[in-house]
Amino acid sequence: MARPKSKEELLDAADKQFEALLSLIASMSDDARSAPLYFGDGFVGKEAHWARDKNLRDILVHLYEWHQLLLNWVAANQNGDDKPFLPAPYNWKTYGDMNAEFWRKHQGTPLEDAMRRLETSHKQVMEMIEHFSNKELFEKKHFTWTGTTTLGSYCVSATSSHYDWAMKKLRAHIKALKKSKDQTRA
Repeated sequence: MARPKSKEELLDAADKQFEALLSLIASMSDDARSAPLYFGDGFVGKEAHWARDKNLRDILVHLYEWHQLLLNWVAANQNGDDKPFLPAPYNWKTYGDMNAEFWRKHQGTPLEDAMRRLETSHKQVMEMIEHFSNKELFEKKHFTWTGTTTLGSYCVSATSSHYDWAMKKLRAHIKALKKSKDQTRA
């Protein structure tokens, strides 16, 4: 899917990718949904998230927390409180530590609660996007607080692109589980 470049494309991509994510989760067996994430024997992912996320809940709360980052950042800046996207003490070099903190924060969150939170935050992000014009979302430097990036780009990253990341991870889990079961039967 091409990266959205307009409000209409952003809303469409975010909803389509979110629905695809929900559909993928619904298609998973109960075992696959509740099993620890498994990507195959000896799998070592390059990025930290491959080791960080241990189950479906971890993926869902990660998406939820990034929605919260976006919503809180936009609200603060719209209210005249000049805040960076990443909260202190984090920056783009240390945001992996922030993601690990999100993971720790939600170790007691039940899967059903994680799903409800994500569904609610997705709706909140979509409603927030609706309040902005195409120009406000995709004109560079329209808002001083977005720096050289457009607000729309932040929204794409927190929605459709992040949902795509989650689906790739879940598909790898589903595929590895199936392969493992097939090998066990053989």
